[in-house]
Amino acid sequence: MKKNESYLKSPDLLPISHSNRKIGTLGFAVMWVGMAVVLAAFAIGGAGVQSLSLGWVIVATIIGSVAIGLFMTITGDIGIEHGLSFPVYMRAPFGTIGTHIPSIIRGLAASFWFGINTYFGATAMNAILFTLTGFDNWFVCFLIFAAVQLLNTALGIKAVERFADLAAPIIIIISAWMYTTLSDRALSQGREVWSWIESPVTGGAAVTAFLIVIFTNMGFWATLAADIPSISRFIKAPKFERNWLKRNKSSIVGSVIALPLTQTFMVAIGGVSYIAVSNYDPVVALQEAASGIVLGVLLLMIIFAQWSTNASANLIPAATIFSNVGGPKVPFWAGVVIAGIVGSVVQPWNLFGILIPVLLIVGGILSAIVGILFADYYLLRKRRVNVHDLYENNGQFKYTKGFNLAGFISWFVGGAAAYYLANYSFIVGFVVGGGLYYILAKYWYFKKYQQAEIEDPDDKKYLGITVGRDWIIVDEADAYEEPKELSS
Repeated sequence: MKKNESYLKSPDLLPISHSNRKIGTLGFAVMWVGMAVVLAAFAIGGAGVQSLSLGWVIVATIIGSVAIGLFMTITGDIGIEHGLSFPVYMRAPFGTIGTHIPSIIRGLAASFWFGINTYFGATAMNAILFTLTGFDNWFVCFLIFAAVQLLNTALGIKAVERFADLAAPIIIIISAWMYTTLSDRALSQGREVWSWIESPVTGGAAVTAFLIVIFTNMGFWATLAADIPSISRFIKAPKFERNWLKRNKSSIVGSVIALPLTQTFMVAIGGVSYIAVSNYDPVVALQEAASGIVLGVLLLMIIFAQWSTNASANLIPAATIFSNVGGPKVPFWAGVVIAGIVGSVVQPWNLFGILIPVLLIVGGILSAIVGILFADYYLLRKRRVNVHDLYENNGQFKYTKGFNLAGFISWFVGGAAAYYLANYSFIVGFVVGGGLYYILAKYWYFKKYQQAEIEDPDDKKYLGITVGRDWIIVDEADAYEEPKELSS
């Protein structure tokens, strides 16, 4: 039992105290600019303008990215309120052992994204070296670029934020240049970017194409919508603030404003790129549109862009998950290395061509988890959490040998429904998964395994920052720090 308890209480997975939350509103917004500059987003724009005008692709992207930003803010309150990471809170709806299965799937998805983004950066690095020295080996560039990113991320979350501060303005510059240059290139070929469509569709086909763009954008960020608590737990928030909007202000600015603005711009550039050079691969598009020193500088900016995205959006969540699975023997830095290895061995250079259908499927499967988190945290526990038992091997979250069957049944059914209705994947997965979990947990599983915070919804015992509490995890299961203003 000692071994299991220490495993659950791995230092990297303990709640983050108020004093250790270092990311402010501006910092989180800037971090989002860095995270959202994913060159794979070009594929959404490039695929979209094959059936719709660029204007409609942009409208669909705004709808999809604002919607997923709202979902992120909703689940992000778990980190804001209690300082908990995604894999730790997942012990509530899936069990102390069951948490590993959906968590590992999320960690693998993040690792794959790390590989895809590293591949883009490596091709840009290879193009620079070839121009300057004649060296031509993108795979060596891939290995070097991956190693540098892993080292940066292993230094910790604050190092990532400092890097994002540097990368964000560079990203904005390259994006603006690409849009202007590629638009001019398209116009010179008689293609007006706002009206040109490769194969126009009308009626029901147009509606379907529009919805696919919406749900592809949501699927693009579905992984982070599930485990945003792993990042939001580092965001500064006021103590004793009962207003949900005020408490989550920084999260809202980043996820609902900075993300949609950046995502929409990236998708638009992908569309313009396809219109201009019939290719939405950013490195190919740049090589078609620029040369000499200008090309070298822009390719260097692509490297910066992928670096900042990978650190915050992929390596940190994946490392946190792998650390949770491995316990104290797998500290955060080791989780970073594991994510890097996994993201490399899957040969990410072969994944880009099938990105859109994969996003719809993965987004749907993970949206069921987002729905389950929403139902568990807001509808059933009403934001009150028996945090100490999350770290106890024989506490209330042990359920059936470490598995919450209500969570797994709901996930499988919600994920299957989303898979078979792929064009509407995120909403289907969220509604089916969350709705079924609420029914199964409330009327079956939590009758069998009573939950203290549901039976006795006491703010003083089970809320976090709202009542001024920092959760302190010690050996005694019932020990916690009383909020100073509530102590008698």
